[in-house]
Amino acid sequence: MGDLTEPSTIGRRRAASRVVFGPHETNLARRREISDRHVAYYTRRAEGGAGVIVTETASVHTSDWPYERAPLATDCAPGWAEVVAACRPHGTLVLAGLGHSGSQGSSAYSQNVLWAPSRVPDVASRELPYAMEDAEIEALIDGFRSSARLAVQSDVDGVELNAGQFSLLRQFLSGLTNQRGDSWGEDRAALLRSVIAAVRGELGDRLLGLRLSCDELAPWAGITPEHAVEHATALAASVDYLAVVRGSAMGASATRPDLHTEPGFNAGLCRAVREAVGGAVPVVLQGSIVDAGQAQWAIDEGVADLVEMTRAQIADPDLVRKTRDGVTPRPCPLDNARCMVRDNRNPIVSSSVEPRSGHETEDPPVEGTDQRARDVLVIGGGPAGMEAARVLALRGHHVRLHERGTALGGALRLAALVGGRARLGGQVDWLTAQLGELGVDVSLDTEVSRDELARENALGTGIVVATGSVAGRRGYTLAPGADVLGYHEFYTGVRDGAPPPDGPVVVFDPVGGPAGVGTAELLAGQGHDTALVSQDQVIGSQLAITGDLADANGRVQRAGVTLHKSSLLREVRAGAAVLEDRFTGARREIPCGLLIDCGHRLPDETLHHDAVTLAGDCVAPRTMYEAILEGRRAALAVGARTPRRGAAEPAGTRPATAGVV
Repeated sequence: MGDLTEPSTIGRRRAASRVVFGPHETNLARRREISDRHVAYYTRRAEGGAGVIVTETASVHTSDWPYERAPLATDCAPGWAEVVAACRPHGTLVLAGLGHSGSQGSSAYSQNVLWAPSRVPDVASRELPYAMEDAEIEALIDGFRSSARLAVQSDVDGVELNAGQFSLLRQFLSGLTNQRGDSWGEDRAALLRSVIAAVRGELGDRLLGLRLSCDELAPWAGITPEHAVEHATALAASVDYLAVVRGSAMGASATRPDLHTEPGFNAGLCRAVREAVGGAVPVVLQGSIVDAGQAQWAIDEGVADLVEMTRAQIADPDLVRKTRDGVTPRPCPLDNARCMVRDNRNPIVSSSVEPRSGHETEDPPVEGTDQRARDVLVIGGGPAGMEAARVLALRGHHVRLHERGTALGGALRLAALVGGRARLGGQVDWLTAQLGELGVDVSLDTEVSRDELARENALGTGIVVATGSVAGRRGYTLAPGADVLGYHEFYTGVRDGAPPPDGPVVVFDPVGGPAGVGTAELLAGQGHDTALVSQDQVIGSQLAITGDLADANGRVQRAGVTLHKSSLLREVRAGAAVLEDRFTGARREIPCGLLIDCGHRLPDETLHHDAVTLAGDCVAPRTMYEAILEGRRAALAVGARTPRRGAAEPAGTRPATAGVV
């Protein structure tokens, strides 16, 4: 079928590889334009070998303003042209993403009613939309036509129409949302055909791609795989490729689920569509494909002609080039923590393991060589320390890493033991391999004292301290005989083969993050009587950020976990925990043989010193993203300084920031 990293023909265009960087929200726009930040972001993927880049979907009509920095096609022409000029020299095809969110949009910015096929409230926002009449439908079709015309004037290689997630075109295709009695309802595909015809008339020999929802996961009324086969067969001759996706308003996380869903979940669906169209048009596989081996398998087995690897290229922009050269790319954890940005915080797109993604115009690259090589000691072998050591060695310094534990990975290695989060361990393995290849001198089971730190400083050694965290404060009392473990202690025991707990286990989760839910899932799955306590009215409230909130609540209930919501933990006794209702103040006891505290931790300040640069949890315990970001910033800061034997380092105990390099 062809090699993943080799050039491929689509329509009358030639792409540098079979790897697609698909359309996704970035919040990189300035106002509603394709900005300089977009240009830098897409260019970095083109440099890394992406064959096709589809830009962030632009609204084709002013009635659509789904999130604050959503591109608007009428404002995008200069930006599209800049993206093309920057990416084309690398052999990358650039397509403009075009769409309209319909009832899945937002009226918060436009202050106008949402458009939809029928008056069906959106299942997420509960907002009732306006049922479009012929005038609005004609305006929509003309919006797609004029947007395609602008894209052509910007010299793009084509456009991709969004009939997938967050799409008015999909809403017209679906019985869930299209309940019209006129011709647009009797033939639900009529609008999509009309839009394709209008856009095709503007493109000439340029490419027309279609992102098509092929399973809304709502078989009682939604688009099913059988419907999708019919649509794909009927439309194949009108488009130059089909990107097969799943999901709708009924399952917002289905299109881009987190690490609890196995990669390649759309393979069967994509194969069915490809077989139905009989090779008439290339088909693109989408669905958490982050491993080049799995992508190549999909091509070899006839599942797809091209593979969308969007999150994988956010995690490592050089994925295609590295795969071609036989180098292992940085693995994508699929945690969605930094790349899912369609929320009211308006975060910039990035990656937990590649924090420069989305910040290419502000953050310097880690590649390169510093002016003078120096000796550097990194204390702490968690993600911050490992990243600091990797970057320092990459830039030509002589690096020693001392870790007081018996293995590298720190809190990240423990996090990989949490229920459903084993993929995080791949990051530890990759960093460990990198340190070996770069010649970092790693010493395990090695404690560093403040006296040793002072001696190293006197020798002019650069010092990075990334010693992690310690147990946090407890806001509840412990009675004699109470058995309580912090989650770090618990998972250290799991790692070291400690016997499972006896009796009922209570998981206390004042954070609402993945640790509490995952721990409860793990214990219940092992057959333990497990309860989960949260002060929130919804379990795992912070999981909304990664798209796992609804799925996580379903998992813990199916596992048989007893949920205590809106509850404060007041006391732990031998065999019992005392809870207080957050709203009424009423207290009650629940059985508790062991309590696992998944609350906040505090920085380990043992080696805080004027002569060091701090990174990661010893600054403030947070996530893998901050640990890796601060680890590389510390490396760039320390590596840029000129060593002075016998003189103290000028860094002080403040963490390295973006402004120091």
